[in-house]
Amino acid sequence: MSDVTRAGDEVRRARYAVAAVFAVHGAVTGSFATRVPWIQDHTSLGAGQLGFALAFTAFGASCAMPLAGGITHRFGSRTALRGLLALWTLSLILPSIAPNLVTLCLAMFVYGASAGMADVAMNALGVEVERRLGKSIMSGLHGMWSAGALIGSAAGTLAAHLGADARVHFALAATVLTLLGLVACTWVLDLQPAADEEAPPRFALPPRSALLIGAVGFCAVFAEGANLDWSAVFLRDRLDSSAGLAAASTTGFMLTMAVARIAGDAVVNRFGAVRTVRAGGVLAGLGGLLVVLAGHPAVAMAGFALMGLGIAVVVPLCFAAAGHAGPNPSQAIAGVATITYTSGLIAPSLIGGVAQATSLMVSFVVVTALACGLAVFAGVLRTAERGGGEVSRRAAAVPDPRP
Repeated sequence: MSDVTRAGDEVRRARYAVAAVFAVHGAVTGSFATRVPWIQDHTSLGAGQLGFALAFTAFGASCAMPLAGGITHRFGSRTALRGLLALWTLSLILPSIAPNLVTLCLAMFVYGASAGMADVAMNALGVEVERRLGKSIMSGLHGMWSAGALIGSAAGTLAAHLGADARVHFALAATVLTLLGLVACTWVLDLQPAADEEAPPRFALPPRSALLIGAVGFCAVFAEGANLDWSAVFLRDRLDSSAGLAAASTTGFMLTMAVARIAGDAVVNRFGAVRTVRAGGVLAGLGGLLVVLAGHPAVAMAGFALMGLGIAVVVPLCFAAAGHAGPNPSQAIAGVATITYTSGLIAPSLIGGVAQATSLMVSFVVVTALACGLAVFAGVLRTAERGGGEVSRRAAAVPDPRP
């Protein structure tokens, strides 16, 4: 077997392995989202207090995400991802055993920190696999994340329907997902820094060219984070739904996200990034309007599903646009990733704060307005349409200098 054939097989295995990692990461999020009402009841918190606790997720991620590059540089990509992913899957247990506001805040800090570091590590490996393959795969990888979140939320829906204690549910889920993650990491690319390569800086501001792109991603991920953590609460508190039906709303949202992301590359190749995001913004806005005006759980669930369909492919397209937005693609992509993922982490707490001051309906008016912003500002992603094909051609033509 030639070296080229072996290298090709390694990259293909790495593609499937990193896809499995994305799915495991998403399953943790899906599992947690469906049991937020249980956690709220267990800790006896109001909407504002719950939102305050969820804010520590964003705080933990913001503090820890800059550390991921240094960890990867020191231990290599495979070992670093294996450890960070295991830390993330096991951290799922912490929110369920927190008895009060203070301990829940601490649990959410660790939960967010481990989520952010694992997210950075797996996306960096996904970008490298995409570069070596010479074709777009990021939308599909994010689709696998959504598929994993769907599986996690489906299991959570069943657990909520059966009235299972979230402490037992999360312990079982964490054990299974940790084992799956460790197995998947066996075949990811094992990138090692060169002997004379300096460690990356712990923090770098994104270039100005990436800020508008990051703002588009902010709108999409804000809506995603709000729906993940508050859709079940919205149905239970505003529309008096059962715990099982409320959890199912999160599952429907995840389903549309997964389908749209898996099909995303084909849609973008046919219609372009700008038109895809504009159409998505219209769909997400209509979905938000259904939620706000809903008088029946089925209408609200349809609205959440439409929002998932509309925002699904925005983040991968933001990454692609950032890569062509300035002279330093990696810094731009890192900046956009920080803006978008921080948006998703702060959204639940902001929604809780608005709900405490007004109502959950007003909170989702804010979400709907941001979703409509996608249709208005989609033009900033035009750089992805101009440069995407050239990037693929360069990736295919230039051999990888590393072993």
